[in-house]
Amino acid sequence: MDRSPLISTRVTASYPGRPAVLCDATLDIAPGEIVGLVGESGSGKSTMALALLRLLQHRGGSVQGEIQFGGRNLLEISEREMRRVRGREIGLVLQSPIASLNPAMRIGGQLREAWRTHRDRHAGPFGRTEAMELLDRVSLPADEEFLHRYPRQLSVGQAQRVLLAMAIVHRPRLLLADEPTSALDAVTQSEILKLFSRLNSELNMSVLFISHDLLSVGSICERVAILSEGRVIEFNSTENIFRHPSHPYTRALIAAIPRLPVKLSPPADSEEYEWAVAD
Repeated sequence: MDRSPLISTRVTASYPGRPAVLCDATLDIAPGEIVGLVGESGSGKSTMALALLRLLQHRGGSVQGEIQFGGRNLLEISEREMRRVRGREIGLVLQSPIASLNPAMRIGGQLREAWRTHRDRHAGPFGRTEAMELLDRVSLPADEEFLHRYPRQLSVGQAQRVLLAMAIVHRPRLLLADEPTSALDAVTQSEILKLFSRLNSELNMSVLFISHDLLSVGSICERVAILSEGRVIEFNSTENIFRHPSHPYTRALIAAIPRLPVKLSPPADSEEYEWAVAD
């Protein structure tokens, strides 16, 4: 795998009349790599995702610094150019799946709209076959009945998979996932985590997985960045974060992970879990 960064950032983000939400926050992600961004509520995690897509300005905020992506500084290109990056080269999955879908539009229509909004002149057609393939890729029923459902007819887990399908319709090079499992039960969380890992492998797609749950992040990410009060205070391999945390805040996060009352063998496909299981 090429380890030169696909995206490399050093950003400061703020809102008028408020202290900076991000303070010279640095992050880099290699092609095909899954990186976790972990922090408590209010630490600036979601602000980072909005800053990378240059959407913070649309909410009254401002971003300074540098966001190098594919040889361009995204903070210096025009809004027209940035619209071609959003959705096509960088996808986004939000944490509120039902609220993020249009309640008046059927699932098939929402998939087509996601394709139409971000397509370029070289994009092929998007019809029933393409929609079915997309549903199958995210482990949803690939049939007409599902395409004709409304969001209210989906479970939360199904809605999250639809959002993921919409985010990857153009096979972006980078996917930003903002707390994508926070609204899910434990079993569905595990399924969604495995799906992210599989899509990363199948599409060679980089992922920034944003979460407050260090254990979930540790199960799929190669490296983890710890965000506290707007600063990335530690950024290391997942193993080193769990086994040799260098910052007191990181050690406190690991200490807060619930310990299992008995020693369990980690799943065969998730050796990372052993780092957070009680001795």
